[in-house]
Amino acid sequence: MKQLVLNNILENIGHGRKQLAVLIDPDSLEGTEQLIHTCQLCTLAGVDLILVGGSLITNGFFEESIRVIKSHTSIPVVLFPGNIMQIDANADAILLLSLISGRNADMLIGKHVLAAPTLKKSGIEIMPTGYMLIDGGNITSVSYMSNTTPIPADKNSIAACTAMAGEMLGLKIIYMDAGSGAKNPIPTALIKEVKNNIHIPLFVGGGMRTPEEVKAACVAGADIVVVGNAIEKDSSLIASLVAAVKS
Repeated sequence: MKQLVLNNILENIGHGRKQLAVLIDPDSLEGTEQLIHTCQLCTLAGVDLILVGGSLITNGFFEESIRVIKSHTSIPVVLFPGNIMQIDANADAILLLSLISGRNADMLIGKHVLAAPTLKKSGIEIMPTGYMLIDGGNITSVSYMSNTTPIPADKNSIAACTAMAGEMLGLKIIYMDAGSGAKNPIPTALIKEVKNNIHIPLFVGGGMRTPEEVKAACVAGADIVVVGNAIEKDSSLIASLVAAVKS
């Protein structure tokens, strides 16, 4: 299977280009028109990736949201699944998340076994990802639903060693997340420590609400910054966030 999305990410990193991904949670959408408007803003601003997923999808809008996104922008759509039900062959790729910061076997490999036949049949690009929860100052949906404890935000060495182990196991991406609705973004010192110890792409998300916070994450070492909640509340932020990343 061709790794088109991952290869594009690696090419951008090779040229020193930081990237912005917009995370869309179908449960947080007010309707199709809002989604179309967000897609238009993403295209105009030059967003690099659109991630789709959430801890819970209760409104039945998951598949439809991907169809709408694909029909209104050429930006690659990458699944960011909260469970094995969040698989759609119309997406371009999937972050196959292994929750390496926790000790819940289901989130490390168990759910992947159940999803494997569906993923193989779908034909979408698989991007094996070491997913690391970092304490963002409050209990988030993902920590509750995954039944795992986040890595403390001041334990840089634990985060770095966890990321190193993920890379040594053959994972292609490390994704550090403070979680949806996090009170605080991941500290820049922790981002820097992790990036200095791995050689694969580093995604960083959770708790970032301003261009300054996004830029700080990039300067610290994030290759791709992921923003969701802030854009849900104010989609006009997209252009300024992209500008901060590209700067």
